[in-house]
Amino acid sequence: MSDTPMGTLVLQTVAMPADTNYNGDIFGGWIMSQMDLGASIPAYARARGKIATRAVEAMVFHRPVAVGDLVSIYAQLVKEGTTSMHVAVEVWATRRPKLEKIRVTEATFVYVAIDENGKKRALPAPETRHKAPS
Repeated sequence: MSDTPMGTLVLQTVAMPADTNYNGDIFGGWIMSQMDLGASIPAYARARGKIATRAVEAMVFHRPVAVGDLVSIYAQLVKEGTTSMHVAVEVWATRRPKLEKIRVTEATFVYVAIDENGKKRALPAPETRHKAPS
C-alpha cells in the first residue's frame, strides 16, 4: 500500500456527526457516495456529457473514517471501452489534531456515457493535443 495518493484530488469534505453509523464511525454508504461524486468528475470530462454509474468493483474499507476527518477523494481514469470508463478511486483521511494522512478506502467505479434519453452512447474520440509549429 502506497503512502501517497494515486490520481488527482477531485473532492474534499469534512466528515460530520450526522454521517455516523451506530458505532460512531462514518457510515460506509456516505463514503461511497462521496467516492461516486468524485469519480464522476474525470468520467464526465472524458465522456464530454452525461454519464451513469454502472458498477462499483473491488470496494475495500481499510480503516474507519472519524468525525472531523478531512476526507480527500483522489480519482484516475484507468480503462475505457466503447461506451464505458473505469475510474480508480482512493479515499484519504487527514486525522486531527496530528494531521496524519491515511488511506481509508478504495474502489473502481464503472461509468457509461449516456445520451439525453438515458441510452448508452459511444465515447467521443479522445482529444489530441496538436504540436505548435516551430
